[in-house]
Amino acid sequence: MRIAEVIGSVTLSRVHPSLIGARWVIGAPFSLKALREESRPDGEDLVIYDDLGAGVGARIGFSEGGEAAAPFHPKKKPVDAYCACILDSIVIS
Repeated sequence: MRIAEVIGSVTLSRVHPSLIGARWVIGAPFSLKALREESRPDGEDLVIYDDLGAGVGARIGFSEGGEAAAPFHPKKKPVDAYCACILDSIVIS
């Protein structure tokens, strides 16, 4: 799982039938260094499936790859990144 900041949303003009009604956000991932320094996200932006309702500026935990599709099991959905949680605070020790 990685941490990202929501920087926008995505509107699709066409969508796979299994994803009708889905909500998508643009996330900017943090490296561990950026989190420790409390600086801006420094990773490459990506599109993340969000069914929790994260807003712009929220920090989220997201999974990628096979783990991103796991919440939909046994249904199959073409999802590469999934918002698993909205974070209230982050403590790095």
